[in-house]
Amino acid sequence: MADRTELSDIGEFGLIEHLTKGIELKNKSSIKGIGDDAAVIDRGDHVEVVSSDLLVEGVHFDLGYTPFKHLGYKAVVVNVSDICAMNAQPTHILVSIAVSNRFPVEVLDELYAGIKLACDTYEIDFVGGDTSTSTSGLMISVTAIGSADKDKIAYRSGAKDNDLVCVSGDLGAAYIGLQILEREKQIWKENPKVQPDLEGFDYVLERILKPEARKDVVTALAKNEIQPTSMIDISDGLGSELLHICKSSECGVRVYEDKLPIDPTTASQSKEFKMEPSVCAMNGGEDYELLFTVDQKDFEKVRAMEEVHIIGHITDKASGAAIIYPQGEEIEIKAQGWKSF
Repeated sequence: MADRTELSDIGEFGLIEHLTKGIELKNKSSIKGIGDDAAVIDRGDHVEVVSSDLLVEGVHFDLGYTPFKHLGYKAVVVNVSDICAMNAQPTHILVSIAVSNRFPVEVLDELYAGIKLACDTYEIDFVGGDTSTSTSGLMISVTAIGSADKDKIAYRSGAKDNDLVCVSGDLGAAYIGLQILEREKQIWKENPKVQPDLEGFDYVLERILKPEARKDVVTALAKNEIQPTSMIDISDGLGSELLHICKSSECGVRVYEDKLPIDPTTASQSKEFKMEPSVCAMNGGEDYELLFTVDQKDFEKVRAMEEVHIIGHITDKASGAAIIYPQGEEIEIKAQGWKSF
């Protein structure tokens, strides 16, 4: 009997590496294939970037507490975020859905209202897709397309020793929002007569249900003439994304716990769940902020940018990846965020 390898043994990224090993790019226009936030294609006077994500009911979203309009909006945003993570501007999307007959047309109207709202918000064109039946719930696949000047694209692989490590916005709020929704869902399951208590949680709930892609940060970087040396978006948790940059750039990293940007609401609610705010920031995921590195020469420019925080620096590969606490304690960074399978 042949050996059986369980998906859980290798995880999502191990599976991607396994399935795609040996794939060769045959067209001269294919600059970058698998292994970054998006593929990069040479279009002569510019490059085109393309990314695709699949959202599956019961895996990526729970319809027990996710409004359909919010779901449509978020489905677009998570793909736009991948385009932004290449330091590119999003331009087009295609949306495909597989849906069972338990959903009426009116529900799908709400889903597509969210999709259209995201297109208006990010000034992108909805240009196609597909629909199919499903026997196992709702599935949404979005392909996003963007463009950039050839010398402006940022890969995961460009970080170098002494580069500054930067992050946009704040971290951990989406994870706390998810914990609140799951808590209220359990209470409701035990007693359907109890109304959910969501008052005062607006910010963290919006971060999980209706996140925003940081197209504005890409625009601001260009305006300030800052070229990131590497970039990735934070979908699986800051820790996981730092390790992606370290692997692709063959480097190490040091980030400082007291420099992590955490909203006061996130901090207070994380303690209510008996969690350290920095742990939520490192491992929570679904923030859709941008993590990027810049050359030391851009320190003053970056420091002056609103919504951007310098949290550490790149080191040599041998030093590994670590987070440093105010007392001087140094803890190895491990990928403890979202895991498929």
